[in-house]
Amino acid sequence: MSEFLRAESFDGAHDDVDFKAMMGDVQPLRQANNRADAGRRRGAPTESQLARRRHALSGDDGLDGLSDDFVDLVPPFDPLEYRRDGIQTGVVERLRQGGYPVQASFHLLRRPLHECRGSLPQFIRDAYAADLRSVLIVHGRSREIDGAANVLRSCLAKWLPALDEVQAFVSAQEADGGLGATWVMLRKSERARAANRERQQKRRG
Repeated sequence: MSEFLRAESFDGAHDDVDFKAMMGDVQPLRQANNRADAGRRRGAPTESQLARRRHALSGDDGLDGLSDDFVDLVPPFDPLEYRRDGIQTGVVERLRQGGYPVQASFHLLRRPLHECRGSLPQFIRDAYAADLRSVLIVHGRSREIDGAANVLRSCLAKWLPALDEVQAFVSAQEADGGLGATWVMLRKSERARAANRERQQKRRG
Protein backbone atom coordinates (compact mmCIF):
# COMPACT_ATOMS: atom_id res chain seq x y z
CA MET A 1 0.00 0.00 0.00
CA SER A 2 1.33 3.45 -0.91
CA GLU A 3 2.20 6.24 1.54
CA PHE A 4 -0.77 8.30 0.36
CA LEU A 5 -3.26 5.53 0.94
CA ARG A 6 -1.78 4.69 4.33
CA ALA A 7 -2.20 8.28 5.47
CA GLU A 8 -5.96 7.91 5.12
CA SER A 9 -5.96 5.49 8.07
CA PHE A 10 -4.63 8.18 10.50
CA ASP A 11 -7.11 9.73 12.88
CA GLY A 12 -8.53 13.18 12.09
CA ALA A 13 -6.83 15.02 14.98
CA HIS A 14 -3.36 13.89 13.86
CA ASP A 15 -4.16 14.98 10.29
CA ASP A 16 -5.09 18.50 11.48
CA VAL A 17 -1.82 18.90 13.38
CA ASP A 18 0.29 17.77 10.43
CA PHE A 19 -1.59 20.12 8.04
CA LYS A 20 -1.02 23.18 10.24
CA ALA A 21 2.65 22.33 10.56
CA MET A 22 3.03 22.05 6.80
CA MET A 23 1.33 25.38 6.11
CA GLY A 24 3.59 27.32 8.50
CA ASP A 25 3.19 31.12 8.15
CA VAL A 26 1.04 31.02 5.01
CA GLN A 27 -1.78 33.57 5.25
CA PRO A 28 -5.08 33.14 3.36
CA LEU A 29 -5.96 35.66 0.66
CA ARG A 30 -8.37 38.41 1.57
CA GLN A 31 -11.77 38.03 -0.10
CA ALA A 32 -11.35 41.23 -2.12
CA ASN A 33 -8.00 40.12 -3.54
CA ASN A 34 -8.65 36.48 -4.36
CA ARG A 35 -8.57 37.03 -8.13
CA ALA A 36 -5.68 37.47 -10.49
CA ASP A 37 -5.25 40.99 -11.89
CA ALA A 38 -5.84 40.72 -15.66
CA GLY A 39 -4.86 44.34 -16.19
CA ARG A 40 -6.98 47.33 -17.22
CA ARG A 41 -10.13 46.45 -19.11
CA ARG A 42 -10.19 47.48 -22.74
CA GLY A 43 -12.90 49.85 -23.83
CA ALA A 44 -15.31 49.20 -26.66
CA PRO A 45 -13.76 49.51 -30.16
CA THR A 46 -14.07 52.91 -31.80
CA GLU A 47 -15.94 53.52 -35.06
CA SER A 48 -12.68 53.79 -36.97
CA GLN A 49 -11.49 50.47 -35.54
CA LEU A 50 -14.75 48.80 -36.50
CA ALA A 51 -14.49 50.24 -40.00
CA ARG A 52 -10.95 48.89 -40.35
CA ARG A 53 -12.15 45.47 -39.22
CA ARG A 54 -14.97 45.48 -41.78
CA HIS A 55 -12.50 46.52 -44.45
CA ALA A 56 -10.10 43.73 -43.51
CA LEU A 57 -12.87 41.12 -43.50
CA SER A 58 -14.49 42.21 -46.76
CA GLY A 59 -11.34 42.84 -48.76
CA ASP A 60 -13.12 45.84 -50.31
CA ASP A 61 -12.70 49.39 -49.10
CA GLY A 62 -16.13 50.44 -50.41
CA LEU A 63 -14.64 53.69 -51.73
CA ASP A 64 -14.89 53.04 -55.47
CA GLY A 65 -11.15 52.81 -55.80
CA LEU A 66 -10.62 56.37 -54.56
CA SER A 67 -7.35 56.88 -52.75
CA ASP A 68 -5.71 59.73 -50.86
CA ASP A 69 -2.22 58.29 -51.36
CA PHE A 70 0.29 60.04 -53.63
CA VAL A 71 -1.96 63.00 -54.46
CA ASP A 72 -0.37 65.73 -56.56
CA LEU A 73 -1.12 68.93 -54.67
CA VAL A 74 -2.70 71.56 -56.88
CA PRO A 75 -1.30 75.07 -56.26
CA PRO A 76 -3.83 76.94 -54.10
CA PHE A 77 -4.54 79.63 -56.71
CA ASP A 78 -4.84 77.29 -59.72
CA PRO A 79 -8.42 76.55 -60.82
CA LEU A 80 -9.57 72.98 -61.36
CA GLU A 81 -10.70 71.92 -64.82
CA TYR A 82 -11.41 68.55 -66.41
CA ARG A 83 -13.51 67.17 -69.26
CA ARG A 84 -13.78 63.74 -70.77
CA ASP A 85 -13.15 63.11 -74.44
CA GLY A 86 -16.14 64.21 -76.49
CA ILE A 87 -17.25 66.96 -74.09
CA GLN A 88 -17.11 70.32 -75.85
CA THR A 89 -15.14 73.20 -74.38
CA GLY A 90 -18.27 75.38 -74.65
CA VAL A 91 -20.03 73.08 -72.16
CA VAL A 92 -17.17 73.48 -69.68
CA GLU A 93 -17.13 77.25 -70.13
CA ARG A 94 -20.85 77.48 -69.55
CA LEU A 95 -20.41 75.30 -66.46
CA ARG A 96 -17.66 77.61 -65.19
CA GLN A 97 -19.88 80.67 -65.61
CA GLY A 98 -22.70 79.09 -63.63
CA GLY A 99 -24.80 78.74 -66.77
CA TYR A 100 -26.45 75.57 -65.46
CA PRO A 101 -28.77 75.50 -62.45
CA VAL A 102 -27.54 74.22 -59.08
CA GLN A 103 -29.59 71.05 -58.95
CA ALA A 104 -27.83 69.85 -55.78
CA SER A 105 -24.93 70.98 -53.61
CA PHE A 106 -22.58 68.94 -51.49
CA HIS A 107 -20.79 70.62 -48.57
CA LEU A 108 -17.45 69.19 -47.43
CA LEU A 109 -16.22 72.16 -45.40
CA ARG A 110 -14.14 71.15 -42.36
CA ARG A 111 -14.98 67.48 -42.78
CA PRO A 112 -12.21 64.86 -42.33
CA LEU A 113 -10.57 63.74 -45.55
CA HIS A 114 -11.50 60.06 -45.10
CA GLU A 115 -15.13 61.06 -44.53
CA CYS A 116 -15.16 63.12 -47.74
CA ARG A 117 -13.64 60.22 -49.64
CA GLY A 118 -16.31 57.87 -48.33
CA SER A 119 -19.32 60.11 -48.96
CA LEU A 120 -18.43 61.59 -52.37
CA PRO A 121 -19.20 58.48 -54.51
CA GLN A 122 -22.62 58.05 -52.88
CA PHE A 123 -23.53 61.69 -53.48
CA ILE A 124 -22.57 61.42 -57.16
CA ARG A 125 -24.49 58.16 -57.57
CA ASP A 126 -27.58 59.58 -55.89
CA ALA A 127 -27.49 62.70 -58.08
CA TYR A 128 -27.06 60.56 -61.20
CA ALA A 129 -29.95 58.28 -60.16
CA ALA A 130 -32.14 61.37 -59.70
CA ASP A 131 -31.34 62.51 -63.28
CA LEU A 132 -29.40 65.57 -62.07
CA ARG A 133 -26.79 66.99 -64.44
CA SER A 134 -25.14 69.97 -62.69
CA VAL A 135 -24.12 69.86 -59.03
CA LEU A 136 -21.89 72.09 -56.91
CA ILE A 137 -19.34 70.73 -54.44
CA VAL A 138 -18.36 73.24 -51.74
CA HIS A 139 -15.00 72.27 -50.22
CA GLY A 140 -13.34 75.51 -49.16
CA ARG A 141 -9.85 76.68 -50.04
CA SER A 142 -6.53 77.41 -48.38
CA ARG A 143 -3.73 79.81 -49.23
CA GLU A 144 -1.21 77.13 -48.26
CA ILE A 145 -0.48 74.28 -50.68
CA ASP A 146 -0.60 71.74 -47.86
CA GLY A 147 -3.51 73.33 -46.01
CA ALA A 148 -6.38 70.95 -45.24
CA ALA A 149 -8.82 72.62 -47.65
CA ASN A 150 -6.30 72.63 -50.49
CA VAL A 151 -5.41 68.98 -49.88
CA LEU A 152 -9.11 68.15 -50.17
CA ARG A 153 -9.38 70.21 -53.35
CA SER A 154 -6.38 68.36 -54.77
CA CYS A 155 -7.97 65.03 -53.85
CA LEU A 156 -11.18 66.02 -55.63
CA ALA A 157 -9.13 66.67 -58.76
CA LYS A 158 -8.02 63.04 -58.51
CA TRP A 159 -11.27 61.45 -57.30
CA LEU A 160 -13.85 63.00 -59.64
CA PRO A 161 -12.36 61.64 -62.92
CA ALA A 162 -12.40 58.16 -61.35
CA LEU A 163 -16.22 58.26 -61.08
CA ASP A 164 -17.93 57.11 -64.29
CA GLU A 165 -20.89 59.44 -63.82
CA VAL A 166 -18.68 62.56 -64.00
CA GLN A 167 -18.29 64.14 -67.45
CA ALA A 168 -16.58 67.39 -66.49
CA PHE A 169 -15.77 69.68 -63.58
CA VAL A 170 -14.37 73.16 -63.15
CA SER A 171 -13.74 75.66 -60.36
CA ALA A 172 -16.63 78.05 -59.78
CA GLN A 173 -16.70 81.81 -60.26
CA GLU A 174 -16.50 84.06 -57.20
CA ALA A 175 -20.27 84.44 -57.05
CA ASP A 176 -20.62 80.67 -56.58
CA GLY A 177 -17.71 80.14 -54.19
CA GLY A 178 -14.66 80.72 -56.36
CA LEU A 179 -11.76 78.29 -55.84
CA GLY A 180 -13.55 76.99 -52.76
CA ALA A 181 -16.27 75.34 -54.87
CA THR A 182 -16.33 73.10 -57.93
CA TRP A 183 -19.04 72.66 -60.54
CA VAL A 184 -19.57 69.07 -61.69
CA MET A 185 -21.39 67.98 -64.83
CA LEU A 186 -22.85 64.46 -64.74
CA ARG A 187 -23.72 62.33 -67.73
CA LYS A 188 -27.33 61.58 -68.52
CA SER A 189 -28.79 58.51 -66.90
CA GLU A 190 -30.23 55.76 -69.10
CA ARG A 191 -33.72 56.81 -68.02
CA ALA A 192 -33.06 60.39 -69.09
CA ARG A 193 -31.64 59.21 -72.42
CA ALA A 194 -34.74 57.09 -73.06
CA ALA A 195 -37.03 60.02 -72.22
CA ASN A 196 -35.04 62.26 -74.57
CA ARG A 197 -35.34 59.74 -77.42
CA GLU A 198 -39.07 59.50 -76.82
CA ARG A 199 -39.48 63.28 -76.99
CA GLN A 200 -37.52 63.41 -80.25
CA GLN A 201 -39.66 60.69 -81.79
CA LYS A 202 -42.84 62.56 -80.86
CA ARG A 203 -41.51 65.71 -82.48
CA ARG A 204 -40.79 63.84 -85.66
CA GLY A 205 -44.37 62.61 -85.68
